[in-house]
Amino acid sequence: MVPSTMTEMWTTLGSTIASIMFVWAIVRQYCPYEVRYYFEKYTQRIMGVFYPYVKISIHEFTGDHLKRSEAYVAVEAYLSANSSKTAKRLKAEMGKDSTNLVLSMDEYERVTDEFRGAKVWWVASKVVSPTRPMSYYPEQEKRYYRLTFHKRYREMITGAYLEHVVKEGKEIRMRNRQRKLYTNSPGYKWPSYKQTMWSHIVFEHPATFETMALEPDRKQEIIEDLVTFSKSKEFYARIGKAWKRGYLLYGPPGTGKSTMIAAMANLLNYDVYDLELTAVKDNTELRKLLIETTSKSIIVIEDIDCSLDLTGQRKKKAEKPSEDEKEKMDKERKEPKEEGGSKVTLSGLLNFIDGLWSACGGERLIVFTTNYVEKLDPALIRRGRMDKHIELSYCTFEGFKVLAKNYLNLETHPMFDAVHTLMKETDITPADVAENLMPKSPLDNVEKCLSSLIQALEEAKEEAVKRTADKEADRKIAEQEETTSKQIEDPVPANENAAQSQENNVTEKP
Repeated sequence: MVPSTMTEMWTTLGSTIASIMFVWAIVRQYCPYEVRYYFEKYTQRIMGVFYPYVKISIHEFTGDHLKRSEAYVAVEAYLSANSSKTAKRLKAEMGKDSTNLVLSMDEYERVTDEFRGAKVWWVASKVVSPTRPMSYYPEQEKRYYRLTFHKRYREMITGAYLEHVVKEGKEIRMRNRQRKLYTNSPGYKWPSYKQTMWSHIVFEHPATFETMALEPDRKQEIIEDLVTFSKSKEFYARIGKAWKRGYLLYGPPGTGKSTMIAAMANLLNYDVYDLELTAVKDNTELRKLLIETTSKSIIVIEDIDCSLDLTGQRKKKAEKPSEDEKEKMDKERKEPKEEGGSKVTLSGLLNFIDGLWSACGGERLIVFTTNYVEKLDPALIRRGRMDKHIELSYCTFEGFKVLAKNYLNLETHPMFDAVHTLMKETDITPADVAENLMPKSPLDNVEKCLSSLIQALEEAKEEAVKRTADKEADRKIAEQEETTSKQIEDPVPANENAAQSQENNVTEKP
C-alpha cells in the first residue's frame, strides 16, 4: 500500500504544479500588466513576512555600462578563490591583467560560505533581455551575483562580511594581476581622451634578494623593512602620514642599484614606474603623472644627480652684472628660446615626494638612485623624504659566494682563499665579479672562471697601486711648485741674511 500511496501522492503533486503553471501562463498572457504588477508586489510582501531569508544582488554593470562594477569584480575574485574547491561547474577565463587562468562559478551555480558562524549562499545568475522583433542586435546578458542569508545575521553580513569579501577580493586580484613596468612620454606625445600618459610593458625581471650579492644581515634588514611597510596601513593612518616610504640607493656604478629595485618589486609584488624627469615639461605635468600612478607601486628616478639641475646649488642673490654679462643677457632676450626643455624645479620635486599631492593613493615606494650622493641637495634626501639610505658598495667575499652559487653552482672551492685575500686588498664591483664568473663558452669550467676572476682582481690591485703612486707623485710636485712660488713671491736678499747672521754672533759674545 505504501508504494501505491507514494505514487499517487507524487502524481497528484505533479498535476497540481502543472495546473498552477498553466493558470499562471494564462494570467501572464491575458491579464493586464498593472494587475499582474500589483499581484506580484503584494504576493512578495506576504511571502516576506514568512520567508526568513534576505537576498542581495550585485550586478556586473551599474550606471555606466561601459565599466564593470568594482564590487562585482571584487566578489568575482573572492568567489574564484573560494568556489573552485566546492563548486561542481566552473568556467575558466583569462583576465585582462592576469597571468594565469582564473576559475570562477558558472551560471546558476551555487556555493556555500561561512563567516563567524553564519552560513551564506552565493549564486551566479544572469538576466537575458528580450530582443525586439526585426532587431539586429543580439540579446543582452546582465550577469549578477546573488547573496542569500538568514535575516538574523543582517547587520553582520551587510557590514563586516561584505567588507571582508571586497577586501579579500581586491587582494586576490592584486596577487593574480600581471605586473607592469611603466615609463612616461613627453607631454606633447601623450595619448588622446581617457588614455593614460604612461606606457607600459610586462614586468618580468627575475632578480630576487636571494640572488643579490649582499651580506645576509643587510638583506634581512632590507627585507624586514619592506615587509613591515607593506603591512602598516593602520600605523600610517594612526600617526597621520601618507602611506609611502622613500629609499635612496647610492654607490659606485655596477653595484646593483637597479637590481635592488627589481628585487623590491618582486618581493612585494609591486608595479614599477620609471620616471624620466627630462621628459616632464613642468611641475604641473609632474603632479599629473603622480595622480596616474596606482597603489602597490614603486616610483623610480634613476641617476637623479644627472636628470636635472637638482644638485643643491641654490641660486644666491645675484651681484651687479658686468658689462659683458649685460650684453649676453640682452642677446638671450632677443633670441627666440627653444621649446621642449624641462622646467621641473627642486621645489616641484620636493612637493612630488612629500607634499599634499603625494598623499593621493597609498602604499607607494619612492626610490632615488645616484652614483654621487654628495652632489644632491640635503633637502632632497633628508629623513622624511628619503627615509632609508642604502649604500651599495664594492663586492665583499660574502657577496662573491652568492654570485659563485648563482653562476657556477659552487659553494666552496680551494681557489676561494685566493679570491678572499685579493678582495681584502682591492675593490671590485659585483658587476665585474659576475662578468668574470659567467662562462663564455661550453668549454669554460669552474677553474677557468675563477682564474679569470683572480686575474681581474690582481690587475685591479696593480692599477690601484699605480694610481696611489701617481697621486703621491702629483702631491709632491704640487708641494714643490707651491714652495717655489712662495720663494718667488717673498724673496729674502742675501746681504740681509748675512747682516742678520753677524748681528746674532755679536749678541752671543760675553
